[in-house]
Amino acid sequence: MRALQLAGLGKSTQKAYTRAVRKLVDYCGKTPDKITEEEIEAYFFHRRNVDRWSASTMDIAHYGIKFFFTNVLKQDFHLFSYLKARREKNLPCILSREEVFRILNHVTTPHNLAFYRTVYACGLRLSEGLNLRISDIDSARMMLHVHRGKGAKDRYVPLPEHTLGVLRQYWRNHRNPTLIFPARGRGNTEAPITDKVMPIEGVQGAFRKARYAAGIMKRRVSIHTLRHCYATYLLEAGVNPRVVQRYMGHSNLKTTMAYFHLTQKGIEDSYRIINHVMRGDSHEQDI
Repeated sequence: MRALQLAGLGKSTQKAYTRAVRKLVDYCGKTPDKITEEEIEAYFFHRRNVDRWSASTMDIAHYGIKFFFTNVLKQDFHLFSYLKARREKNLPCILSREEVFRILNHVTTPHNLAFYRTVYACGLRLSEGLNLRISDIDSARMMLHVHRGKGAKDRYVPLPEHTLGVLRQYWRNHRNPTLIFPARGRGNTEAPITDKVMPIEGVQGAFRKARYAAGIMKRRVSIHTLRHCYATYLLEAGVNPRVVQRYMGHSNLKTTMAYFHLTQKGIEDSYRIINHVMRGDSHEQDI
């Protein structure tokens, strides 16, 4: 859709918004220009109370349908001013370093292992990692240029020496002139020449398989968890939150500061301080 592209929305967002409108059209059984505000209201009521859609799914539907009716059909329905999905404020799951490497040690395919190590070491989103190109590696400055992140924003993140070695070694397996993680195709014959990246379903499925093989049973563990771990570990190590914000590509510092809820360093320090302050004195007798 041209309007979505002109708005600078990412490809995944464009697909999600288009899918949201298509579901509304299928539900109402008529073209979008014939759908009334009352019908949209009834649609969301049904999705929330009958289909029991989650808050995140409702949000995507809300934003996608609002964008289409407001910017394409020029319909400024009052409904869009108050329609909100009540989100549950769940903290993301964080793995210990030992748990992360347990998962990585159970990855059986070189292309997936190289991908997970890169996402983990650079704090990348799934789509950012898949779309990395050879030209994004600045080995002189040891930086990685992340193009068109969330909100179509570019950023640079530090590239650890070990990760550069992993990427170089993996690239020698396919030698694609452009892509770092090209689609392999049957028998790995397409990787050297394709202009397509590895399919998202494959890397997600391989991660789930490695996670269960490693015996990690925590809830909501996915490839994106590696990015959460990246931010948490940096904050625990004392990296300035503003710097972490820049590396993560967060627009708002509040998003970065939320990871402080997941750090252990401050908690451990508080235990030590409390034990010291509350230890009592020599005049205190045992009860």
